[in-house]
Amino acid sequence: MGKVVMYSSVSVDGFIADEDDQPGPLFDWLTNGDVPLDDSGVLRVSRTSYDHTRPYWDRIGVTIAGRRVFDLTDGWDGKPPSGIDHVIVVTHRPAPEGWDPGAPFHFVDGVEAAVAKARELAGDRVVEIAAGDVGGQALAAGLVDEVRMDVVPVVFGSGRRFFGSVRAQHLLEDPDVAIRGDRVLHLSYRVRRDHEAR
Repeated sequence: MGKVVMYSSVSVDGFIADEDDQPGPLFDWLTNGDVPLDDSGVLRVSRTSYDHTRPYWDRIGVTIAGRRVFDLTDGWDGKPPSGIDHVIVVTHRPAPEGWDPGAPFHFVDGVEAAVAKARELAGDRVVEIAAGDVGGQALAAGLVDEVRMDVVPVVFGSGRRFFGSVRAQHLLEDPDVAIRGDRVLHLSYRVRRDHEAR
């Protein structure tokens, strides 16, 4: 079974978007390099970021996102981003009116059900959970194996928090990845399972 990874680009002070849901410079590292990251012609990163990011992207089978992200992206026009096979949308609302029922999107009520469905669909591939409220809920429920972040050198001051509304303390292992890219620091932490600080 593949691992569950909570992931996003994030400001130094822990925000994944500003108060207006705008990422500001958080994704600049994805377009400031020489190496194409995918076939879009838009994403071009440094060689260091490519060598770190592309193999990870190739392991993702399913992405879990909240309804806010789904709505902000217009559901990616029914095509999962970056070649991912399926998207699980955590929501209390049904699919939008006129939504193509054949699109590989699954609308699920609650993070536990979302992770269960994602694991089933992903097999031995990675289940990625978008950071923010949904990712924070999954972390609090003990469903996240790894926290992965691309830290961008900017301070937002306020906005959408990487860990959403998580209030309790959760211990992570020492970073097993710390790679300096161009205007980004790639970090990865395993979630500590042996105890949780209260």
